Amino acid sequence: MDFVNELTWRGLLENSSDIESTKKLSNCSFYCGFDPTAPSLQIGNLVPFMAMVHIARAGLKPIVLLGGATGAIGDPSFKNAERISLDQKIVKENVEKQRAQFSTLFKKVGIEPAFVNNADWFSGISFIDFLRDVGKYFTMGYMLQKESIKSRISGDGLSFTEFSYMLLQAYDFFHLFKNDNCKLHVGGSDQWGNITAGLELIRKKGFEGASALTFPLITNSQGKKLGKSESGTLWIDPTLTSPFKFHQYWLNVEDRDVIRFIKLLTLLDQTKISELEKTLTTAPEKRESQKALADAMCTFIHGESATDLANKSAAVLFGGSMQGLSSKDLQDIFSDVPSTTLPKDKLVTSSYLDLLVETKLSKSKGEAKRLVASGGAYLNNERVSDSELKITTDHLLGDSVMVLRTGKKTYHLIKQST
Repeated sequence: MDFVNELTWRGLLENSSDIESTKKLSNCSFYCGFDPTAPSLQIGNLVPFMAMVHIARAGLKPIVLLGGATGAIGDPSFKNAERISLDQKIVKENVEKQRAQFSTLFKKVGIEPAFVNNADWFSGISFIDFLRDVGKYFTMGYMLQKESIKSRISGDGLSFTEFSYMLLQAYDFFHLFKNDNCKLHVGGSDQWGNITAGLELIRKKGFEGASALTFPLITNSQGKKLGKSESGTLWIDPTLTSPFKFHQYWLNVEDRDVIRFIKLLTLLDQTKISELEKTLTTAPEKRESQKALADAMCTFIHGESATDLANKSAAVLFGGSMQGLSSKDLQDIFSDVPSTTLPKDKLVTSSYLDLLVETKLSKSKGEAKRLVASGGAYLNNERVSDSELKITTDHLLGDSVMVLRTGKKTYHLIKQST
C-alpha cells in the first residue's frame, strides 16, 4: 500500500520534508512521540494513531515513543504559557497507563509496535555531554526562527527549560535513527519545528536518509479542537469519559465535519465512505453518516457491547425503554438535565403529583393532575394515567434513581440519597 496516497486522500498529510523520498521508504522503522502529560489518551491522540496504522500497514515498523523525559518538561509549541511541571512519579504512572492503552488499540488492528521511553537514554547523558554533543549543532538564530518559538517569545516569554525542548526531541530522532533503523518521524503539524530540528541534527552528524511528515491539527467547522466538548476533554479511558458520552460526541458531529472525521478516524474504505457521503444529500435527516461514525468509534475504543448500550441509552432520550439500564447509566444519560435528591423516607411517601410539584415540572397539584389527564406525564418513560399514583421503591431504577418527564423532552432526574 502507498501510505502517502492513503494519508493524502484521508486528509492526514500536512507537511513532508521530501515526499518522494518518503514514498520510497521500506524495511525501516518510523516513530511518533507522545508526552504522557495525562493519565489517559484523548480523542486528539487518535489522529496520529490512525496515521501510524496506515503507515504500518504499508510495511514500516511503528515505534511509539512515550516521553518520560520530555513529558516532565512540556512542549512549548504554540502554547500560551509554560506548562505546569509534573512530578516524575506521575509521569511514570502516565507512561504505563498510556502504553497499556496504545497496546490495546494496536492489538485491535493486528499491529504490534515497539515501545520506547526517552527517559531511558536521557537518564544516561550528562548536561555537559548534551551541550557538547547536541547543543553545538544548533545556532540561536536557527532555533529562534521557528514559529513555535517566536510565538511564545513575542507573548509571555519562554524559559530556558522549554527552549531546550526542541533539542531533546531532535536527539530522540537521532537516537532512534542510529539505533533502531528509524528513518521517518511523524507527528502533528504543531511539531514541525521540533521534527525538522531532528532532521537537522541527523544531517549535521553526517547521516542521510531521514524523512519527516506531519498530520493536520483537527478542528471542527466552528474552529473547536477535536475532542473538546462543553464539558471538557473527551478521554479514551471509560472512567473519565463514559462510552455513552463518547458515542454522543460523534453522533452530534455536524454534517460539514462528519465525512472528514470518518476519513481521518476510521478504517472504512473509500467505497463505504462515498456511500455515506451520498446520504448527506439524499437523506440528511437520517444522519446515517453520524451513526456510522459514532458506532465505528465507540466499537473500536470500547467494544460492541458498549456501543449497543450507548445506542439503547440514546434511544431513552427519545422515549425508549429504560429497562436494563443501571442508575449509573441513567445518571450519565441525564447528566445535563435538572435533578433533585430526596431521602428515601420522603421519596416513598410521595405521590407522583407531589414529585411533579417538588421538581417544578408543575406549579401546583391541580396543574399536575390536568397534565396526567391530558396524557403528557411520564415516569421512567412510561405514561402515567393514574393521578393518584403512589411512589414506591419499585419505581426506582437501579435502586436509586427515577426519571420524570413532561411532554416530549422535559426531563427531571430524581436521585435517592444514601
